[in-house]
Amino acid sequence: MADMDALSDALKAISVSTELIEEELKPPLDTLLAALLEKKKDAAVEIASSGILPILAQALQNNNNLTSQLALVVAEMAREAVVREPCIEAGLVTALVPHLNSHDQDMLLNTGRAIGRICFDNSAQQDQLVQSGVIPRLVSIMQEYPANDPLVNVCLLALCNLSDIDSAREALADVDIAEVLTFQLKRAPDAERRHIILEILGSLGESDVLKLQFAESGVPESLSEMIRRLQGGSDPHDLCSIKIASNLIVSLLLGDESMQKCFGEGTGMVYQDVLSWLQCSNTQLQLSGALAIANFARNDSNCVKMLELGVVPHILTLLEQHVEEGDVSVQHAGLSALRNLAIPATNKVRMLDDGVTERIKTLLRSDMPPVQFKLLGTLRMMVDGQEDAATVLGKDDVLLARVMEWCEAKDHAGVRGEANRLLAALLRHSRSPEVVHAVTKADGVRHLISMTTSEHVIMQNEALVALAIAAAIDMESMQDPFREAELLPTLLKMLEDPVGAVEVKFSALGLISSLANSGVMKEEMESVNLKESLSKLTEHTSTKLASQAQSILGMLNDTS
Repeated sequence: MADMDALSDALKAISVSTELIEEELKPPLDTLLAALLEKKKDAAVEIASSGILPILAQALQNNNNLTSQLALVVAEMAREAVVREPCIEAGLVTALVPHLNSHDQDMLLNTGRAIGRICFDNSAQQDQLVQSGVIPRLVSIMQEYPANDPLVNVCLLALCNLSDIDSAREALADVDIAEVLTFQLKRAPDAERRHIILEILGSLGESDVLKLQFAESGVPESLSEMIRRLQGGSDPHDLCSIKIASNLIVSLLLGDESMQKCFGEGTGMVYQDVLSWLQCSNTQLQLSGALAIANFARNDSNCVKMLELGVVPHILTLLEQHVEEGDVSVQHAGLSALRNLAIPATNKVRMLDDGVTERIKTLLRSDMPPVQFKLLGTLRMMVDGQEDAATVLGKDDVLLARVMEWCEAKDHAGVRGEANRLLAALLRHSRSPEVVHAVTKADGVRHLISMTTSEHVIMQNEALVALAIAAAIDMESMQDPFREAELLPTLLKMLEDPVGAVEVKFSALGLISSLANSGVMKEEMESVNLKESLSKLTEHTSTKLASQAQSILGMLNDTS
């Protein structure tokens, strides 16, 4: 009770102080500070409700020996969330901000803590702080006193809270924030400090301007060095740092210029470290490594260079490690990397010669839709324009049986779509009688006919072209599947669709042209009255489409 009486007396003494003389203010301020530091119950609330906050704000405007103590009182008081709004209303933030220009480190520490606590989770106040120019000052404080850990920590926490604000990012782009943060990252005494710095880097790295600035200032290299220092241990905090840092490197690689700088024609330190991640035992680093390779493989020259440098065997080995009860994310990322690497035609040939398709077929037994989806897309990229590869895969009974299952994947439209697209690609790129026979035997024709009605024009076209090629190669074996799956009625609807895409109608006419070589199919064309639809198309606004319709009509009339 005596303590609270002393606090009440101190508050009264301050409230009646008119001159704000040091000698008058110091004893009651000592009492306030003692009550706050000793965590006296409701001390902060009592101070805030006593009416002295405007007096403290006024006193802060006088630079004297009490200023640092005043800032400390406010900082301790603002630990309590309930008093923060009264502090703002009393003008304490406005009174404190100029003291960030002090050269007294204790003053800077107390001021930073006071402002940080008052403005925590208050976006309006944080915006005002940025507008008042605190960002450059926070950075310069860390440059002036880099070894003062408590002070550096206050500045880092402030930047962490402000870094989501666009105007703060713009302000940070004008100061050398990357150098300051990487320096502090190297000397971070613990995981908590590391995580604050990584969080700031992650938030700022969303800006394209800062992404490039980070790459030019060596941020990815610093992150890579940090990962190397922490690798091999089992401390959960260190593992968390590794995860955050490796994810951050992957996100920095999303910028084209920053990605090229890190790649360094295959000799960059970051690229070399990424290769080592693929071969390490840490699943998080394996995942980040595969994602990073997929990012590096965003242009053809990088893809060709990486293949020359031997990245593919590392990815294949990684995928094989995760086939049985493995990590789905790693498999997904590894396949994304392979798919990107296979885009240049020269790479496809080399990857096929290296047996890539055979090795990734081990993933056919995966039950995970994300892996199935990526595997199908990777295989489709591998056979694109590659007759030999399409022929080999198109005759593979095990592959075709699995693709047929996935063509009927009811719960995953993406897998279903990719399975159909791979089936069409095998026919389109192989143009092989053996593949036509294998697909027909596997009951793939009905899936391709179903694909012609897809909502995606590109898939409709792929299916129609594949069916036209199959019909031209082996009409005899295709007739029964075509009739069973009601191909002609489907084509008729397509031609008569008033909003159907011109390119789809043109591909449909290409297929009809192939079918017209069969007497059996021609009879069926008569029965569905196809000529009438063709006659209407001869008046289409697309001269190319009208001309094709006229040509087919002539074929049918000549032989009828």
